[in-house]
Order: sequence, then structure tokens, then C-alpha cells
Amino acid sequence: QWHYDTANNIWQRNSEFTPDGNTSSTTTTTRKSAVILLVLDCSSSLGNQFSTLQNNANNFINTIATRIGTVQTDEAFSYFDYRPIGAVTINGVHWATRNVDAPGTFAASPESAGRFYQWNRKKDWPATGSVSGWDTSTPSGTTWAAANDPSPAGWRVPTLSELQTLLDTDKVSHVWTTVNGVNGRRFTDKATGASIFLPAVGYRNRDNGTLNGAGRGEYWSGTHYDSNYAYILYFTSVGANASYTDREYGVSIRCVAK
Repeated sequence: QWHYDTANNIWQRNSEFTPDGNTSSTTTTTRKSAVILLVLDCSSSLGNQFSTLQNNANNFINTIATRIGTVQTDEAFSYFDYRPIGAVTINGVHWATRNVDAPGTFAASPESAGRFYQWNRKKDWPATGSVSGWDTSTPSGTTWAAANDPSPAGWRVPTLSELQTLLDTDKVSHVWTTVNGVNGRRFTDKATGASIFLPAVGYRNRDNGTLNGAGRGEYWSGTHYDSNYAYILYFTSVGANASYTDREYGVSIRCVAK
């Protein structure tokens, strides 16, 4: 029965907790430990607001600990497990179910191509048709910068290590399949049966942006190989692997929860 007073930046009791408004009311316990479980069911991703929520929750827990005389504030701690709604957990990584479309949005369905991106750039390119103004310069950086990440709020481009978890055959299986007429690979967690489908929608050529790689899927990681190349997950009907490619290519993104 507490609420957070944003104007004064403090946690306060609700009136129903102390109906007479007596702030001297105390909570007592004969035990020396307690568990406070805060569960929030959000209708959309909290995005950058999660850190604010986490700080406020920590303030709440510390306030409770201070009010209870038998508990020292330095003994209070909290654990947060946060994932956006719609995330699918495979081998410990929380994956989006759809490709990134225009910056900050997801594609309409798991089999939709979404948009293509050059490494460490937020500029999006269509997955069909021809394009003009293709950027042939080499993107800079040693990791995909947050300011350049086109993922929706609460999500980010995966690292190479996270992409490689999909290739761990002890824990994940993957098969070539078709969803609504679109070829691709389905990656399934062997322990839970949870799965994601990655469409094989090709890529755009580094030199002029033409479409290539029909029947092939390529997905960026945020991990660089060197100043010219960055790591990707790629697959065909034959199999899947991790490799690296020129940063100038236009490639799909399947993001993970922050």
C-alpha cells in the first residue's frame, strides 16, 4: 500500500494504509528476513523507462527496509528479470519474433522481410525493388552504437555471442521450412519448444544496393570483425553458420531484448 510521489521524489504510504494520516505508524515483525515481490504486467515495452522503474523500485524496497527496525538497509537487495512483451527465450537469449522494419518498428509478421540495414547505420533500405542513393562508404566503429540502433525501444542488435547461441546444437535445433510461402529457418529451444522463424530474404549488394542472395538469410550482429567487416548469422537450405561480411552490405536485423 505505497505510492511513489514524483513531485517529492519519495515513496509514501497510501491513505488506506494509515487512514488517519498518522505517518508515525510502524510495521513490526519478529522475523529477520522478508521477500518483497513486485510484478508489473505492461501492455508495451518500457524501453528506456525501465531504468527509471528499476530505480524507483529500489527506492521502495530500501524504504520498506528502513521502516522495519530488525532489517538493515544494507541487507536489502533486489533482482530484476525484464523482457519486452513478445520476446521468445531460446538458449537463454530473449529474441524478437519479427525482423526490424523501419527504425523503431517491427515487420508485420514473422515471415515479413522488414528492412535492410548497413552495419552500424540507422538508415533503412527496402527489401524489394531498386534503390537510389546507395551509400558505398564503409561504416565506422567497433560496435553497433546505441544511437545508430534501429531496433524498437527495449531492444537492440544482438552480439555475435548471442547469434551463436542459436547454433548450439546441444540446446537448439534448426530446420529449413516455409511459413506462408516464405522460406527460412526455424530455431527451436530443445528444452522448452520455444521457437523463432527467420526468413531467408537475401541482402543488398555492397557496391550498388542491388538485391542478391535469393534463398539466403543474413542477419547482423553488433560485433565487428575488423575495420572493414562485421559478423553475421547466415543460412540457406543446407545449413546455418556464423561468419563475417563487408559492412556496406544491406542485411536483415533480428533484435534481442535489452
